[in-house]
Amino acid sequence: MTALGRIQQHLTEIYGRQKAGILYEQILKILDKYKVSIPADIARPGVGSGLSEKDVVLITYGDQFQADGERPLKVLHQFLAENLVGEISGVHILPFFPYSSDDGFSIIDYREVDQLLGEWDDIKRISNDFDVMFDAVINHTSRQSDWFKSFLRGDTPCDESFIVVDPSVDLSMVVRPRALPLITPVETSSGIQYVWTTFSDDQMDLDYSSDYVLLEIIDLLLYYVSQGSRFLRLDAIAYLWKEIGTSCIHLPQTHFIVKLFRAILDEIAPQVLIITETNVPHEENINYFGDLVPETGRTDEAQLVYQFPLAPLILHTFREENVSRLAEWVRTLDSESIFFNFTASHDGIGVMPARGILTDDEIHNLVEQTISHGGQVSNKANFDGSNSVYELNITGYDALNDPKDTDIDLGVRKFLASQAIMLVLSGVPGIYVHSLLGSRNCYQCVDESGRARSINREKFQYKDLLGQLADDDSRTSRVFNGYKHLLNVRKSIPAFNPLGDQRILNLDPGVFSLIRTSPDEKDRVICLTNVTSRRRVITLSLFDFDWLNDKYWIDNISDAEHEVRDSNLQLDLDVYQSIWLKPEIAS
Repeated sequence: MTALGRIQQHLTEIYGRQKAGILYEQILKILDKYKVSIPADIARPGVGSGLSEKDVVLITYGDQFQADGERPLKVLHQFLAENLVGEISGVHILPFFPYSSDDGFSIIDYREVDQLLGEWDDIKRISNDFDVMFDAVINHTSRQSDWFKSFLRGDTPCDESFIVVDPSVDLSMVVRPRALPLITPVETSSGIQYVWTTFSDDQMDLDYSSDYVLLEIIDLLLYYVSQGSRFLRLDAIAYLWKEIGTSCIHLPQTHFIVKLFRAILDEIAPQVLIITETNVPHEENINYFGDLVPETGRTDEAQLVYQFPLAPLILHTFREENVSRLAEWVRTLDSESIFFNFTASHDGIGVMPARGILTDDEIHNLVEQTISHGGQVSNKANFDGSNSVYELNITGYDALNDPKDTDIDLGVRKFLASQAIMLVLSGVPGIYVHSLLGSRNCYQCVDESGRARSINREKFQYKDLLGQLADDDSRTSRVFNGYKHLLNVRKSIPAFNPLGDQRILNLDPGVFSLIRTSPDEKDRVICLTNVTSRRRVITLSLFDFDWLNDKYWIDNISDAEHEVRDSNLQLDLDVYQSIWLKPEIAS
């Protein structure tokens, strides 16, 4: 079926045949509108074929780096251009639009760059050098937006853009990501109305049963593409469609809308990739890849899905100094799907995705460690009115390392070992800027904002940061340069292609071990990471691997040579050491 055929099909599945016909004609007009401004770029045709081992995405705020008299987006571009060309391929700039709360995720104007950050030309300049990921925060809009103000006045068609609920209706089945009221009273031209607010009373949920909302959002997504977006991150997409009497999460209409967006992009901008952000249990999360389309051999929903269980599983692995849980989970992953792998983000470490993988006691242990390391814990509301842990608010570095420990060398080794595991897994790495810099908890940020999530959202004066990076003995410099080294090695190994096969090895409970193989099966690499505070000796028997017939092997990270003796490869791993082994190429 063609992309246009899929558009018609998904519209019918969501809205019924009669309404779908009308919407289809309007969507065709939107496509015609953008055909001139969206270039016919075939650099990334379809799923995966444009992604390689060289693809790495940095996650950062637009004002992460600040300098007197300079636009923050210009300073961000300067940091990227001077420090990360070659190490990363893309940058996810967290919402850079005018906003009223939630550090950018309560958007006032979707089509303007926040003047405090810069202007569209700054975004375009960054997109000339890097693949930029835009946030499509389309579940809700700010209470202060013109869109919502028009709703309050009763202006058509905005008067049907938001979800009004009778406060007496039973909404107990609705899944809540935060322990806050689900509906918010507002004063409108026709009196008090109660509006659906999934995330906060400043974030007003849009009603996708409205033709106007759907068409506005489609136009918006294509506008982002015309402005240089190569990845569209669908924020909190799981909550998009509401149906009273249901959980209002992962509803079929939500999936069909993502499929609709995908079909539209396949028609007009196949180089643009959709990535879904759904902080939910793993089995629910992977449903956003969609269904296989026989004609293309690809799935029909998101090309990439956030790999949420990875962060808590890595934290558990290093806490217990045991790889069993992580290895068992990796065995279940489909290597034909492209995951967006990350170990930390602006939202902290979500624990919901680990439920069913880790036990309640194991999750409780992570909570206890977070608190003992100076972090905080955020809760969500349950059906029965109780609360349960939703996320751990702490930097990735401090989640692993107790701030009371003074051994910087050991702390850096441990942290980089955790990142090395993320870098070898099948998928595309997403690196939060504070992981790249080994940031510690920012308690002042929490005090100033009053929000737990601010603990890992510290901003930097660029001049001060450059001073830290120039100090070879600083934690920041050690983490940054160690991370860059891993990235440079990674991009030289074709076996790390996002669609390459991965196979877990059972070698030692204290060593995460797997083999990566390139899609064409011409390149392989053995990846080992010691997750313990003790040395480990590993023996690889050549009889277990029919392709291990080379005499000498090189650790691509350290360049150390290892000789095969008596058909065995014996490896002595230092504390928190990672090695990426390939056969030595004869000169």
